[in-house]
Amino acid sequence: MGEFFNPEKGIWVWLSTLVDIFGLSILWITLCLPLVTAGPATAALYYTVVKCVRGRESGAFGYYFRSFRTNFKVGLLAGLIVLPLALALLGGHFVVRWYGTRLGGMAYVLYVAYYFALLLPAGVLCWLFPLLGRFDYHVGALFRMAFQLTAAHLPSTVVVVLLTAQTAVFCLERWWPVLFMPVVATLLISLFFERIFQLHTPAPEEPEDP
Repeated sequence: MGEFFNPEKGIWVWLSTLVDIFGLSILWITLCLPLVTAGPATAALYYTVVKCVRGRESGAFGYYFRSFRTNFKVGLLAGLIVLPLALALLGGHFVVRWYGTRLGGMAYVLYVAYYFALLLPAGVLCWLFPLLGRFDYHVGALFRMAFQLTAAHLPSTVVVVLLTAQTAVFCLERWWPVLFMPVVATLLISLFFERIFQLHTPAPEEPEDP
């Protein structure tokens, strides 16, 4: 009976994880509503998912707000840069798709080419804020590293871009997945990114023998 009421074991661990999944998803959606704050909100979500959902540490909401405050300035500036570019590329995608699906021929070839061309900027966008959540960067270095990782790990980048796009479509077509899919998708993305982050993180120096 004592094990049942232990908050660190059994069903309570699962309940705590579910609270984190739903609570963090709703918190992220709320903080993304102004659009310009989507950058620090996403960086904080990635950091918190890695620490608390994957790492099983407690205090998820405290981690989230600390990361949000820490990364607010850089995340806001990066978001102000990518937001108009992302809207322009997305608008171009809709225009090219409209002509491609209705006219066919070369217009459809152009649509397919544009679709593949979007992978590079979309990949940079997918790397940008997880990098900010896990490491300290100023804006210029953040964009450079995101571009380098996009090019160096293209297969993983393509998978993450497709996963992100399908999650967005799934949430836009129905309202209820937004209650949990932000955290679930971030958790799946972290399976790719954390492995790569470890490759680019210098190993700690061992103390010298006296």
